[in-house]
Amino acid sequence: MRLKLFATVTILVTASVAAFAQTDEPADNPAPPTIEDAQRLVQTISDDKAKLKAYCELGNLYEEVERAEEKNDMKELDALGLKIDSLEQQVGPDYRRVMDALGELDPNSPEGQKLTAVFEPLHKQCE
Repeated sequence: MRLKLFATVTILVTASVAAFAQTDEPADNPAPPTIEDAQRLVQTISDDKAKLKAYCELGNLYEEVERAEEKNDMKELDALGLKIDSLEQQVGPDYRRVMDALGELDPNSPEGQKLTAVFEPLHKQCE
């Protein structure tokens, strides 16, 4: 249950932060990530302690973003967005690409559920 909540919050917050940070530049529509893309990302993060730490910290920040959105605290959202961007850079460009594409998926769809399940080993490492 906690994994689904974390994955859903991650997807929703990533989509919210991405929408908030949009610019007037033309949008690149990322191709939906494959299961293999997600598995490679999970393995890359798992194999690197610094990336794993950043990934786990992102989970905590996503929860803070959700609370700030509930309070409509734009100042806090801006500060959290900067922290999230920094941590996402530490995790690597594949993380952002996969998460951006996941934000476009319905987390309750069969494809969304399969991709979410791939991240379960990472979530367990963050507990």
